[in-house]
Amino acid sequence: MSVEEMKRAIHFLFAGNLLVGTIFLGACETMPQGIHQARIEMAQHIVTEPAGDYFIGRRYYKADFKFWGYIRRPGQPWSTAQLVMLNEKEKLAPDRERLEFGSDNNYEYKLYGSFSGQTVYEPASNGFYPEFVLKGYELISTNPGPIFRSQIQGRPTPTELRYTVEKPE
Repeated sequence: MSVEEMKRAIHFLFAGNLLVGTIFLGACETMPQGIHQARIEMAQHIVTEPAGDYFIGRRYYKADFKFWGYIRRPGQPWSTAQLVMLNEKEKLAPDRERLEFGSDNNYEYKLYGSFSGQTVYEPASNGFYPEFVLKGYELISTNPGPIFRSQIQGRPTPTELRYTVEKPE
């Protein structure tokens, strides 16, 4: 075999191994590039949130449940958020104010108020959740980045998620 033929054979083997490696690694990918980028951007946004006397809330509407959604402190990741029951004696929730219940599912808000220190029983989930006394809100986004596994791995059918209570990641 000539030197030129040897170079071609090595080049062919290298190209074949590269192709196989690319296919193998591509199959191992767990998150689509667009979603991965959106999560990076969300993390960068969270880090830049100014400290203050407010909370960040993500509406999490489920027709059979009475909780409002997840609330976290500014600058904290969604994994630290708490699923809450909303006390609306001082201020109605945005969807209730408009009489469009659940229309703001997955919207993100700046919330003003405080935790009362009480827990409230929610019968559909048979769980107890902290009570948040709402005093005001500002809409941040109607289309924020993904925080739930179902948003990252593709949309399960509504039946699959109807009675599942997801946690942000």
